Amino acid sequence: MSASKSPLSRTLRRVALAVLTVLIIWLFFAFQLFYNVRTPPLKKADAVVMLGGASKERLPEALKLRNELGAPILVLSNTGTPGNASADSYCEAHSLDPSVICFLPEPMDTRGEADAVGLLASERGWKSIVVVTSKYHVARSERLMNQCTPSKVQLAATDPELSAAQWLRRFVIETGGLLTVFLNPECDSPIR
Repeated sequence: MSASKSPLSRTLRRVALAVLTVLIIWLFFAFQLFYNVRTPPLKKADAVVMLGGASKERLPEALKLRNELGAPILVLSNTGTPGNASADSYCEAHSLDPSVICFLPEPMDTRGEADAVGLLASERGWKSIVVVTSKYHVARSERLMNQCTPSKVQLAATDPELSAAQWLRRFVIETGGLLTVFLNPECDSPIR
């Protein structure tokens, strides 16, 4: 019997084909969830919230939407991380402006941000918020915000400039994050 027709060889080919099929299916769904993101048109909101990280991309969109939608409050996640430098600087420059709320999420992740935004929304009676984040982050952010806030949540997606390798990395990270949100749906705030 030749090596190519051995039972072990056939089994290995089947396993490789199954793994390849699963990877292709995952890549298709990841592309739809994290890259080919479509959000509905935005409506008036009580606050525009910018999630932390990638602030060079997200902050200009948050400021633009605040003006376009006439939102009285701008909420910024103030993380002190390099990727959030422009938002952190904005917070420092507008620390006395009552229409700008900056918060440090605890824990320092999207769940911590959703928890903090949920508390703010409850305390201030916000009926609707617009959350600004990168398009790869929309699915997870929307799920967390809906778990943690009583407000109607609208998402605005910014379009990051990433290489193919960076997109693949984001697909892996966001898939894991989304699975975590579904497996551990509780919000830490007392509003839920």
